[in-house]
Amino acid sequence: QNILTVCFSVGYSTVALNHVIDFKEKKQEIIKPVSPSELFPSLPIVQGTSKRIKVLTRLTLVVSDPSHCNLLRSTSANIRLYDIIAVFPKTEKLFHIACTTLDVDLVCINVTEKLPFYFRRPPVNMAIDRGIYFELLYTPAIKDSTMRRYTISNAISLMQICKGKVSSQSENKPLELRGPYDVANLGLLFGLSESEAKAAVSTNCRATMLHGETRKSACGVVYTVKKPRKVEEEETAVPACKKAKTQA
Repeated sequence: QNILTVCFSVGYSTVALNHVIDFKEKKQEIIKPVSPSELFPSLPIVQGTSKRIKVLTRLTLVVSDPSHCNLLRSTSANIRLYDIIAVFPKTEKLFHIACTTLDVDLVCINVTEKLPFYFRRPPVNMAIDRGIYFELLYTPAIKDSTMRRYTISNAISLMQICKGKVSSQSENKPLELRGPYDVANLGLLFGLSESEAKAAVSTNCRATMLHGETRKSACGVVYTVKKPRKVEEEETAVPACKKAKTQA
């Protein structure tokens, strides 16, 4: 409840409740996600709007062996109930499998330590073509100088390949949560352009949600975007009589 309160107060309109499964631990099962209505009887209203905050469900699988990927390939009823599916590969082979074959929405990258492998362009490009985004955890860059160095270095090496197709994540601590504009400023340190940094906390997140909808429906999702009008088009749309009065 505290995290949700901080999220809507700093300007987020959508959050995801993350259920993490690490297959290194014994007796790990994918359970049915808890309905947000059971946890939050009344959702807060997003600051500056009249809409209530939207709460999604997310499943993150930490895989360290190729056999762990078989669960994602199977048609599990509980997996289909989650809005977003993310995978956290621990080796280069698993990273390649996640980018090329797994039916997921996000590939999580651990940037807080020296990576055991280099990011290669072919699997990253294939993941981008499949509509998969990469996710970075930004809170280590805030709280520790050593992890900040690794985070910036690893993030820059990833950005040079993935063309800005990234999203951001915060840990489950309210004090380490930052607003969208603060996270976008961190993106500039990671080698993103201004437009790419803003997309990492806005349009990329929306694209991940739509990718999850497509995965659940096995069809596709269509949405509309209002096209911004250029200044020249607005001038031509004004009647000639009004133009003359304005110029006079």
